[in-house]
Amino acid sequence: MVFNKLKKALMGSGDVAGDEYIEIDLNQEKKDKKVLIRLFSLKQYEEVNDILNALREGYTIAVIDIKTLRQKDSIELKRSVAKIKKTVDAIGGNIAGFGENTVIVTPPFAKIHKEAERIPREGMPANKFM
Repeated sequence: MVFNKLKKALMGSGDVAGDEYIEIDLNQEKKDKKVLIRLFSLKQYEEVNDILNALREGYTIAVIDIKTLRQKDSIELKRSVAKIKKTVDAIGGNIAGFGENTVIVTPPFAKIHKEAERIPREGMPANKFM
């Protein structure tokens, strides 16, 4: 109905009364802008694309289990992490490893706190830090 009126109005072949108009609600398609924390298990290099697509959406924090790929093929793991890091740098996000088997990736609005190693002062016991 609405499209027929538009078509007639644009083509100039229809009777469209001056009182009639079409109202379009621009806020009709609101996206849910909640942060989504998704768990991924990286078992092969090809699974990186699923992770990257989720990160490009902008509202996903990815927690990636890399244990399987690390045990299977360390070269593929390095390739995968390098590709993820490139995308994270491009979108302005953060990436950090936790332990040997987990990588966390965040969008630009979130930051991963990376605590710097503390260096003991000379002359102090190793368990006393600055």
